[in-house]
Amino acid sequence: MSTPPVTDGHDEPVDENLPARDDLYANPGLHEHQWRPTDVDPKAEKRAERQVAALFTLSALCTVGLLVAYFTVDEDDTVGNLGAQNLAFGLLLAGALLGIGVGIIQWARKLMADVEIVEYRHPASSSDEDRAATVEALNQGLEESGIGRRPLVRNSLLGAVGLLGLPAIVFLRDLGPTNAQVVANPPFPGSGLEHTLWEKGMRVVRDVVGTPIRPSDLEIGDLVNAEPEALFNGGEDGEPLEGVALQVGKSKGAVVVVRVEPDEIIPGKGRENWSVDGILCYSKICTHVGCPISLYERTTHHLLCPCHQSTFDLSDSARVVFGPAARPLPQLALAVDDEGYLVAQSDFSEPVGPSYWERG
Repeated sequence: MSTPPVTDGHDEPVDENLPARDDLYANPGLHEHQWRPTDVDPKAEKRAERQVAALFTLSALCTVGLLVAYFTVDEDDTVGNLGAQNLAFGLLLAGALLGIGVGIIQWARKLMADVEIVEYRHPASSSDEDRAATVEALNQGLEESGIGRRPLVRNSLLGAVGLLGLPAIVFLRDLGPTNAQVVANPPFPGSGLEHTLWEKGMRVVRDVVGTPIRPSDLEIGDLVNAEPEALFNGGEDGEPLEGVALQVGKSKGAVVVVRVEPDEIIPGKGRENWSVDGILCYSKICTHVGCPISLYERTTHHLLCPCHQSTFDLSDSARVVFGPAARPLPQLALAVDDEGYLVAQSDFSEPVGPSYWERG
């Protein structure tokens, strides 16, 4: 009877004349540790600590300089062909971030613990003992970093990082005027979160062409995209709106006008006289994220937003029947002027567009 071949545990035959596998590769070991100057010389250690603190302080000074430049450098000033304000912002912000980055690198290279660690591979899932050991290692690393016993480094780092938040707060002013400032001094007709171009007696006109609408122009089931007349005649000065003023007015004043059977309308409380012979008017801007809506299903009176499928029942005060929209479309109260054209009774009674900070 023959003797079965010797294997290494993986069903592979092993030559018995070769040395054991553990003896094939010599352990390379570790080179002799070379101590850094800061590890053996207290003066070098203190000097490195001052260098790191100086870098963090430089970062803090650049941040302060950035704030000063924001208020003192005029946006029209130039340096050569470059805008002086943008140049100052770029250089000072780069200095603030660079000071923190280089300071942390110097801290790690010269002051944190300098020891070699051998780590063996383990299975992907760690045991409870390994997790506890990891937490202990993190705590040990925190102790070895010296952040607790180096108040100069710690405080200068905290000051530099903390100051970096101030430019972000200051730069928020460039996002535009607040709603209160807009109401007090509107840069364009209908500016601000709370108001649009619509006002009492303003005619409802067809989009693009700007022609006014009579109730007799609409049949049951019709949907018309419309705008406030001020977009075309400019309001007080009689000039059509252009540029930014036109875009602001149109983005907030766009509406849809529909006609349904009067007995199918379910008016909201206080809205009993907001329609004219079954004609209703709603904001065209979805209350979810502000997409324009005009996909109308005439038999159900449902208006569908193409972006995220929010669906509104126009016969029931534009109630949300499906989708992520949080509130109905704002309704514009309608009336008829002396010449028989549709006009608004007033501006919208609530802000148009996406919902914000739990309004309504």
